Amino acid sequence: MPIEKDPLNLIIAGVGGQGNVLASQIVANTAIGAGYQVTMGETYGATQRGGAVMSHIRISRETQYGPVIPEGKADIIVGLEPVETLRVIGDFGNPGTKVILNPRPNYPIGVLSGEAQYPPVEEVLKAIAGLVDSLQVIEATKIAEKLGEMMAANIVMVGALAGSGLIPVKVETFETVIPEIVSGVNLELNLKAFKTGLKEIRSIKPYTHS
Repeated sequence: MPIEKDPLNLIIAGVGGQGNVLASQIVANTAIGAGYQVTMGETYGATQRGGAVMSHIRISRETQYGPVIPEGKADIIVGLEPVETLRVIGDFGNPGTKVILNPRPNYPIGVLSGEAQYPPVEEVLKAIAGLVDSLQVIEATKIAEKLGEMMAANIVMVGALAGSGLIPVKVETFETVIPEIVSGVNLELNLKAFKTGLKEIRSIKPYTHS
């Protein structure tokens, strides 16, 4: 599949405990398996719940680019957490950025303790939609819960990315790579999560608000 922009700059944004690193490894290895040059950089906040985790994935036909995407140059952002995604868009997004988002909040300790308030999710979605080219919202956590494991939401999101048509990698390549990274009792669940996200995103229209 041809790459329309070189490099194609992708960010997976979330918080600690959401499986961001696994999701980014699958995406990066799949792009490599499809014959692309790929560089990946990761940044970590606090490792406990609520700490920011962001992976930069840069996909190119011929060039090894630096691992960090320049500010304002993200083409695609896969958001595992709404407020964290909005923060990342503020630094790396632009009016042409395309976003796939899991809208389930992951409340930081300050919110859980009552010291801070989490903004209404609908307001966060409106803010994101006003900053980017398109926003698709997929209830990845709810889907994963129905599959029996809430923590598989990250793989649902990988499936959504694969089915979105935003990256130049065939679905079959993902299905080859996932078993190379995920093994044992988790493999069947993760393949099911991937296929469910893949199917779901194809019926989701871009988010709009009045």
